[in-house]
Amino acid sequence: MAVLKFRIYLEEDDAVYRDVMIKHTQSFKELHNGILKAFEFDNKHGATFFRSNDNWQRGREITLEKYNKPYQAEPLLMDKTTIGSEIRDTNQKFIYVYDFAKNWTFLIELIHVSKEENSKITYPATVRVEGIGPQQYGTKSLLGNKFMDIEEKYDLQNGTEGFGLEGEDVATNDSED
Repeated sequence: MAVLKFRIYLEEDDAVYRDVMIKHTQSFKELHNGILKAFEFDNKHGATFFRSNDNWQRGREITLEKYNKPYQAEPLLMDKTTIGSEIRDTNQKFIYVYDFAKNWTFLIELIHVSKEENSKITYPATVRVEGIGPQQYGTKSLLGNKFMDIEEKYDLQNGTEGFGLEGEDVATNDSED
């Protein structure tokens, strides 16, 4: 049974990517869930894949469900479409769009095909993580919530250009000696 390795890039930053391995008989819905897990996103929004060419042009749509929008061709459904059925060449590309309000876009490229599956791996599996992934809701620093607490406690947003008025003699008059 063939195992496919896809490299999934964040569209805005190709230094941020995840490599995900999946069996060719698994569905696009399983790949969708694997991508969300790899980038630590929740599963609360709509999503769609597009078969793509080398120029990243959107082709046939493979969607989570049929959405209320016009389609050029009837979309395939993720849970009924196997990944192997949509592979046209050895470096097949897909575009994945998640959460249509935020429009998270990922570029997916087939980078390796293996004939043997590993019985110790549950597919889909994230096998490589490169770069710090985006935060699905808002921004979060490397310090996470701790930095937010510090920021609120010391009101770091108040000063202009990073400086406050502390320690400056604004209203004192020292010439009365």
